[in-house]
Order: sequence, then C-alpha cells, then structure tokens
Amino acid sequence: MNVIVTGAAQGIGFEICRQLALRGARILLNDIDENLAQQAAAQIQTAGGNCQSIAGDASDVAFIKQLVEKAVTEFGSLDILVANAGITTFGDFFDYQPESLQQLLDLNIRGNFFLTQQAALQMRKQGQGGRILLMSSVTGQQAHAYLAAYGMTKAALQMLAKSLVPELSPLGITINCVAPGATLTERTLDDPDYISTWSRITPLGKPATVADIASAVVFLTSPEAGHITGQTLVVDGGWTSVSPSPY
Repeated sequence: MNVIVTGAAQGIGFEICRQLALRGARILLNDIDENLAQQAAAQIQTAGGNCQSIAGDASDVAFIKQLVEKAVTEFGSLDILVANAGITTFGDFFDYQPESLQQLLDLNIRGNFFLTQQAALQMRKQGQGGRILLMSSVTGQQAHAYLAAYGMTKAALQMLAKSLVPELSPLGITINCVAPGATLTERTLDDPDYISTWSRITPLGKPATVADIASAVVFLTSPEAGHITGQTLVVDGGWTSVSPSPY
C-alpha cells in the first residue's frame, strides 16, 4: 500500500506513519517543518520502514497537487490518504478574531477538502479503489469551552466524510473519520496538569496514547474495514459519553 500522511512529523501523525510502515506500507510523510519531517522519516527508516518525507503547507492547493504527484512518481500509485494536518486555536467566542478563524478554515477545512479531492481524483484514475481517512476530534461531537471555532471545523470534516459517500463509493473508495479525545502528544504534555486532569475525567481513567489513535486509523484504512464508509470512530476512553469539563 502507498500512503500519504499529512502533518506527520510528530504526535499522532508520526505514529500513524510508523505503524503503517512497519506493516509494509510505503509512506510519504508530509509536514510543514522540513527538518522535523526529514528526522521523522529517517527514524522510521531506521526501524525498517519505507518512508520518504516532503515538506510543505497542506493548506496550499498547489502544494497539495505536488504532494499527490510525488506519491505517484515515487511509489507508482496512491492507495491511502490520511489527512492528519490541522491546527487548534483556543479563544473566548466574544473576543475571537477574524484572522484566527481564517487560519483554521484554510487548513482544517479548505486544505483537507482539496487534499481529499486530489487523492480521490488519483484513485479514480487508477481504478482500484482506495481509502481516505480524515482526522476529526471529539470537539466535533461535543461542546468544549473556548474551542467553538476549532470544533466547528472538526464537525465539518465528519460531514464531509458522510457527504462524499455517494460519489466515492461507486469508485470503491471508502472515506471515514477518526475523532481523538485527549491524547498524550508533544504538545499536550507541555501542560503539567494534562495527565492528571484527563485521567480524572476520562471514564477509562487515562488519556489516549498516540498508538491508541493510530491503531484506529490502521484499522479503518485496512482491507478488514472495506465495508465501512462515511463513519466517525471516536477514540476517547469514553469521554464523550459523559463529557465532564476539564475546567
């Protein structure tokens, strides 16, 4: 399998690349940070995986086209897309600024929409079907203070997956979302209270690891998930069932 993963130099994206590569997939790892992307790809190669890196902005439609073209040039085809790149911005609704919203819309919605389009066009051309996986969030399922704008964009991705089922299914292309809850990453671990807070309010007693999220992605992009499409798999240790606030 030949795979593109965006926003993948660290955190959940990196673990998705690692797990897929160690299962034999050929990975094109994208991140906006060139040095981090190269280091991440080298780490996967050292572990025995087939992984190449490409730096670029996944909200840039011109770059998105180059990304798909590079995957086809290097690997011969594109079988799986994992649209993982995204940004989070916190903000009080009453003070939220237009430039912050525009930044979210450019990557989380516009970039992922056109990345999905370009990948689907390539899969249609190949005629062998494919898998598309969008990365949503529990904030697209449940209200979360100071994340109204972010949650709106993540809910949009869940609707995009549903909306594309009629057009992609006749081509043998499935499209699904994974919605992570609280997850231990380089960013969240900057908060010294993150583990204790989310362990207290998560029914299973702990936040997710990146491996927990990546395992869900691996399943939904596998042959075993071939009859699943238009769905969102929530991986949150039960948080959305009860939804206590961390504040």
